[in-house]
Amino acid sequence: MSRHELYGEDGTTDREQCPRCGDAFLADHGDRTHCGKCGYTEWE
Repeated sequence: MSRHELYGEDGTTDREQCPRCGDAFLADHGDRTHCGKCGYTEWE
């Protein structure tokens, strides 16, 4: 994804960051959110 798709004009993002590794976004898979870098998963 391009940087302009992840961040707004003011440099903020509405995506949730991984609480374990802190530098990756969590991917939304409908019933869970998952970090592709460290494998952290939150089930809804």
